[in-house]
Amino acid sequence: MKIAVPDLISNSYFPAVAAAELGMFKAEGVDMTLELLFPVDKTYEAMRDHEIDFVAGSAHSALAAFPEWKGAKLICAQAQHMYWFLVVRSDLKPKRGDLTILKGKRIGAAPWVDMGLQQLLLAGGMKAGDVEIMPVPGAVGKSVNFGLTAAQALIDGKIDGFWANGMAAEIAVEAGAGTVVVDARRGEGPAGCINYTMSSIATTDELIARDPAQVAAVVRAIVRTQKALCDNPSLAEEVGKKVFPAHEAGLITNLIRRDLPYYRPEITEEFVKGMNAFSRNVGILKGDPKYNEVVATQFRNEW
Repeated sequence: MKIAVPDLISNSYFPAVAAAELGMFKAEGVDMTLELLFPVDKTYEAMRDHEIDFVAGSAHSALAAFPEWKGAKLICAQAQHMYWFLVVRSDLKPKRGDLTILKGKRIGAAPWVDMGLQQLLLAGGMKAGDVEIMPVPGAVGKSVNFGLTAAQALIDGKIDGFWANGMAAEIAVEAGAGTVVVDARRGEGPAGCINYTMSSIATTDELIARDPAQVAAVVRAIVRTQKALCDNPSLAEEVGKKVFPAHEAGLITNLIRRDLPYYRPEITEEFVKGMNAFSRNVGILKGDPKYNEVVATQFRNEW
């Protein structure tokens, strides 16, 4: 089996990374290989094309390869809520929650991730065209680590801000180059934005039908990993030392400690309603799929 993440040196998909590195998949009887495949739409396309079996990525982005949720399902959450940070150049003197600082600025964001920022800005009273949401210079190729690239682009003055993961935010703030304006996961954005997306695990309907026992085992491995990290957050450093560069390995434990309150595997009906509404608003969904058309409900007992 293969599971892919769209960003590796990050806290966003850490439960999946840790499940591989700590042997949790193996403990559940799954022979799993972890891969990096950026950007997230390409990650889901690889799953559609049978190149990988699972995606550990943003939930709404499944629609890039599975229109109207035909052919794929979410099987569990890695963590609750939309999880990206809006970080702006510190020399602009931005204030927490003040979106007006963004007018006329260049904000870097990854494909499909940018949709969360677009809708957040509109819900926050900004108008289309007020902000230039752009690709991050250098964020090309399937093996790029987007968050690190975004942080470096901000430090180098190539962009005025970014919409990216907690690792990118931590690096930019630590360097004195960036200031956090919005921490979406912790409810700082407009009402409802926490349910635009989440960090989830997805697979195909075909695999669910063919091998439900293996899919259930993957869910159990993620749940086991969430619990292990909650019980012993220092495991994050152990994983970081195996996977991350030294500096980022030193940052990951504190990032994971902050995320632990959101380490729950359930995917609620409220979340799916919110994600569906967001997806229609940004034009990637036409219908209103039911909860059991988005979530593989047969695995809820594993949560």
